Amino acid sequence: MKLKINKDVLLENLNYVGKALSNRNIIPIINGILFELNSDGLYLTATDNEITIKSFIDKSKIKEIKEEGKLVIYGRFILDIIRKLSTEDIDIEEIDGGKAIISTPTSKYNLNCFDYREFPNTKLELGKNPIKLTAGNFKEIVNQTVFATSMQESKPLLTGINLKIIGNSLECVATDSYRLAKKFVKFNSMTEENINLVIPARNINEFIKLIENEDDQIELYAFSNKVLFKYNDILFQSSLLNGTYPNTDTLVPNDFEIIYKVNLNEFYSVMDRTSLLAQAKDKNIVSLETRGNKLIMTSSSPEIGKIEEVMNIDVIKGGDIRISFSAKYMMEALKSFTSNEITLYFNGDIKPIILKENDNGDLLQLILPIKTY
Repeated sequence: MKLKINKDVLLENLNYVGKALSNRNIIPIINGILFELNSDGLYLTATDNEITIKSFIDKSKIKEIKEEGKLVIYGRFILDIIRKLSTEDIDIEEIDGGKAIISTPTSKYNLNCFDYREFPNTKLELGKNPIKLTAGNFKEIVNQTVFATSMQESKPLLTGINLKIIGNSLECVATDSYRLAKKFVKFNSMTEENINLVIPARNINEFIKLIENEDDQIELYAFSNKVLFKYNDILFQSSLLNGTYPNTDTLVPNDFEIIYKVNLNEFYSVMDRTSLLAQAKDKNIVSLETRGNKLIMTSSSPEIGKIEEVMNIDVIKGGDIRISFSAKYMMEALKSFTSNEITLYFNGDIKPIILKENDNGDLLQLILPIKTY
């Protein structure tokens, strides 16, 4: 293998596939990045067996293809070297069947390589009839839900997001048993097959980090044990979590006793200030109380003191309420909304709190209250 390539072009694509590298791998070959050079261009592949990322650099972006071939170079080293080089063009050459020379007019690096024949079989096949999504829309869907996934490995299914596509509708759900985030969107076109996937949160987060131009398109290919995303010249494959995701539809009631409208930014600011004392506690608890059109938020600490914040609200239905909950969960839920106002729904102090946008009912957040008595 022998080529000349612009540093920035190579570094951009190394950064893409580098997201699949893991420090936890005890299998040496998986710490490498596979370089495959042919007459079409250069393919870069990295995997940790949970996710696989493959990026393609077209021959038009390569200064010179002198000799085709394959190499597996230690990922962290090649990334650090290319990142720190100061010249524009880089020569990469394979020598002695197992070493790579990375050179510029003023620098030369001689690296030992892995045997490319030992690299995992990462054949990424595109299926038929992909689901097509706008990159920015998909990124928003994930960001508005993924934070509610569980961090506990004892509940493996809840460490992922549940993606369901039926006909022309997509539903994305995440929950850790104490809160729930649900996003619902409609497509212009119908899908031929129903899809029900549970994608690990870490994996889907790594994918959306690759999205730079939100106007571009994503193609989603679903398989029995994996999901494949195509974004421009990048293929991103993730394993799936096995099992049946819990039915969360029954958690959200149809009727509510109490409904308030609040200004989103003001409510978040009040929550942020009130939570200053709550941060010192394990459960991060604050209390919300209403008296007519006044909302009073409080938190206290025996060692430090007490905070009380007051704001105006619009009472749509019902009377007053007093309820306690995690400030951290509430603030993370509030960050997912984009409108100026949101609606809060209550059915008493021991029933879930529901949050929705006024002008966009396709995003729902649910938070369980915490008993303080």
